[in-house]
Formats: sequence, C-alpha cells, structure tokens
Amino acid sequence: MSKLDMTSMYTFHDALRRDLRHITEVTARPGDDPRRVLATAVGWELFKKALHAHHTAEDEALWPMMREAVAGRPDGLALLDAMEAEHAAVDPAIEAIDAALADTESGPARLGELADTLATALGGHLKHEEDEALPLIEASLTEAQWLEFGQASGKYVGPDGPRVIPWMLDGASESAVAAMLAPLPDPLRAAYTNEWFPAYKSLDLWAAGA
Repeated sequence: MSKLDMTSMYTFHDALRRDLRHITEVTARPGDDPRRVLATAVGWELFKKALHAHHTAEDEALWPMMREAVAGRPDGLALLDAMEAEHAAVDPAIEAIDAALADTESGPARLGELADTLATALGGHLKHEEDEALPLIEASLTEAQWLEFGQASGKYVGPDGPRVIPWMLDGASESAVAAMLAPLPDPLRAAYTNEWFPAYKSLDLWAAGA
C-alpha cells in the first residue's frame, strides 16, 4: 500500500488528458474553422490556466523538495532534470497554438499539427511522470512533505479555485471527488456542491464564443 495519497496528482493528470482529447477533436472537427472555435473556447483558456498552475507548483514547490531528498543520487537528479525539461517543452507548444490562432494566414491543418505536437509532448510527460517520477516521490518524501506540496499547489491555483477545482473533478470517480473535497472546510465543500460545480457544468467549454 502506498504511503502517500497520490489521488490529486492522478486526478489532475486525467483532467489534462481529457482536455487534450477535446483539443485534438476540436482542431480536427469538420465544418467549423478550428481557429475560430479554439480562439474563443472557454475550455482552451481553462486548460492553459490549470496546466500553468500545476506545472508551476511542481517546478517551484515539488522538484526543489525532491532535489534535497535525492541529493547524491545521480539517477534521481537526472530524472528531475528530465521533468523540468519536459515542462519547458510544453510551453512552446501552447505558445505556437496561440500564435496560430492569432495568425489569419495560418490554416486549420497547421493548427491540427500543433495540437498533435502538444498532445504528444504533454501526454508523454504525464506518462513519464507517472511511470518514474511518482514512484521516486513515493520512495523519497515523507507524508508531511507531500502534504506540504499539496497545500502549496492550492496557493498556485489561487482565486481560480472555484473554476479549476470543478474542472479537475469533471469525470473523476466518486472516490476521487470525495478524497479531493475532504480536506476543504465545510463552507468550501458546500460552495463546490451548490455553486462552483453547477456554474462549471453550465459552460459549453469547447464551443466557439462560449
């Protein structure tokens, strides 16, 4: 049995994969100009915001903690270097999509290629992190350190929590939802149930101008 509860990490990764599927579907959708759709879709902006918060939390709060924990282990440090390099490779893929959305001369085919590049880069990173980095974290950090990272992650989401938390839990299992909501104070759990999630579900995330 794992000593660390990694529900939050896997749930966030699942949400990112879900949105990668939406992005590739939107950019391959016949009959609509995917540039017009993606440029105004709430889902694209929310995906970018959530991903930025997640990766920033890892870069600034998790990887430095891990570097101390695996100091003197070249294999562990090399893996952390790879995690940071993979994060850095994802940002240009997103920037290239935004540039294509702003470029009236860039056609739908180009946008589809860029979406595939993003899906490959981020999808590969998520698998690498789950296959190698999470087991290293499990073996290297204490429960107190892992909880410290979890608290830091919430700070990076900040005021966007009422939108990002429902985004993260959209489609998650009942057990994952329960585990993620359990640490929240009662008023925030009530806000999630009565306000945040209904507001999120009312959005047509991947429609033009939604």
